[in-house]
Amino acid sequence: MQAQPSATDLNSRALAALRIGVGILFLIFGEYKVFGTQFTLHGGFQFWINKFLEGGAYPFMAPVLRGFVLAHATPIAFLVAYGELAIGIALIFGILVRSASVGGLIYMLTLLVSSDYPGTAAPFWQYFGASLSHSVFALCFVAFLIGRADAVWSVKTLVKDSPSKQ
Repeated sequence: MQAQPSATDLNSRALAALRIGVGILFLIFGEYKVFGTQFTLHGGFQFWINKFLEGGAYPFMAPVLRGFVLAHATPIAFLVAYGELAIGIALIFGILVRSASVGGLIYMLTLLVSSDYPGTAAPFWQYFGASLSHSVFALCFVAFLIGRADAVWSVKTLVKDSPSKQ
């Protein structure tokens, strides 16, 4: 008879599954940006920044988007594209998870203040509702920072548990 996994084992597996799932999403987000040119070289990034400026950016963020981000759109577009791809790869393979999570958290908070503003007339609770697409990922990155998201199903554990190491 096989022993039941401990709660710690189940929690480690759940966190690893979440890490890998978020990693797959970021790999998809980054892949089409890196291997296509629409986002980086043909105005895709600028399109989204301009959409944010039409009504999604928090008022304090609009001058930053106009004055800095759009002025340096192409290098920032490449930073976003390769950053998303790197976060995805790191999370899927469980390498540099904390570093990837710091980058992912900063990125999600930046997107939150750039694109999730519900407007001045919105009730307080709508600020949270408007931010769901970014705040949920931000919470995932916080969990990866706090927990040991690389404790199972990571390159580190595969190398440690490989037959040649035993």
